[in-house]
Amino acid sequence: MKNKLKIRLIELDILWENPAKNLQQLDQLLYKNTADVVVLPEMFATGFSMNPDQIAEPPFGATYQWMKKQAEIEQCAIVGSVSTRENHHFYNRMYFVTPNAVFVYDKKHLFGYGKETEVYTAGKEIVTAEYLGWKFRLSICYDLRFPVWLRNSDDYDVLLCPANWPKVREEQWITLLKARAIENMAYCIGVNRTGVDGYGLVYDGQSKVFDPIGLDLTNNQDDFSQIEISKEALLNYREKFGFLSDRDAFNFQ
Repeated sequence: MKNKLKIRLIELDILWENPAKNLQQLDQLLYKNTADVVVLPEMFATGFSMNPDQIAEPPFGATYQWMKKQAEIEQCAIVGSVSTRENHHFYNRMYFVTPNAVFVYDKKHLFGYGKETEVYTAGKEIVTAEYLGWKFRLSICYDLRFPVWLRNSDDYDVLLCPANWPKVREEQWITLLKARAIENMAYCIGVNRTGVDGYGLVYDGQSKVFDPIGLDLTNNQDDFSQIEISKEALLNYREKFGFLSDRDAFNFQ
């Protein structure tokens, strides 16, 4: 187990539906990486496109292969989502790729307002990845609005949320990330894109790391893009306050 992890947040200005160029950008950004975990935005290779018939890849396709190669070269975990085609369905699929393993999560809550429900299929399974002695609950963007789905029922340490969250709803993004951290007594990491997408929506990043009592670890940082989190601090908070011991038990239907 590693007591302290370095987390890298990459706020990519995603070029619309252009995987080759986006991966080329990331090759440069990841060169000589020093982080333990690198978190990329939602659909980092293409942008949040509702044209999966044009951009979707097969399971463990080219973008996943790029992630796997980078994880091996840089000896880190790399996290992000990819538009994926499987068994005549499209999924917004998140890969948590380590040098030796991969965890796969399909986005549960599809963004109906943005027409995601019309072209993608919702996932059904909760996924918790394990790496370097830490447990990471996987989620994607709109999932953040649903606390029951993200309830800390297995004592996960970190909630990860890659996103394409427009600037117009920036305040909700920050508030929800903080709330999920506090109620689950876990680090909550949200990584958002920048720039303008193919639909004209503006994104302002505002990637955040909140600690288990809701303190913003990205505040007052000269370079907010790499944040250190502590397992010892997490366990101390949980032992001192004990909030998770009082949580309600329930089952999903």
